[in-house]
Amino acid sequence: MPFSKLPMEKAFMLIEPGPVLLISTRDGGRDNIMTLSWHMVMDFTPRIAIATGPWNHSFRALVNTRECVLAVPAVDLAETAVRIGDCSGADVDKFETFALTPLPAAEVKAPLIAECLACLECRVAEYLEPQGIFILEGLRAWIDAERKERRTFHAVGDGTFVADGETFSLRGLMEDKLPPGV
Repeated sequence: MPFSKLPMEKAFMLIEPGPVLLISTRDGGRDNIMTLSWHMVMDFTPRIAIATGPWNHSFRALVNTRECVLAVPAVDLAETAVRIGDCSGADVDKFETFALTPLPAAEVKAPLIAECLACLECRVAEYLEPQGIFILEGLRAWIDAERKERRTFHAVGDGTFVADGETFSLRGLMEDKLPPGV
């Protein structure tokens, strides 16, 4: 048999979602950023599920304001994204500490992050407390069409990351399943 047993506590590493996201919030007039790799696109609208809990400083802002921005950093921000996730917004101003630029959003008070490839303004539609899952509804999407570095990166779950590589198309096989405009 070509398979060997993998410990269950490592099984998540096989299907770790991606890409790594930065989530900005604003609560009490203070902006914050957290790094997150546990999320899931739920449909084309878009509805996105994210997993976090009260151990994260941004959790309270998500509960209080019911809004955030999902920012997609490119691979050139990988080290910064990891460092953002390695400290608490309770202790530091992450925009200042990591020299990131907050930009006003159109639909929410949480800021866009200028250095990111794309940003998605969201509202919390639902919070599933036992699982620590927020269901977000996308309100407005932004992309930096001029940005040279466009590769995103994905957490493996053990401190290593994978950067996007070659893109290939199988669109012809899926055409009938894609929503209009995609």
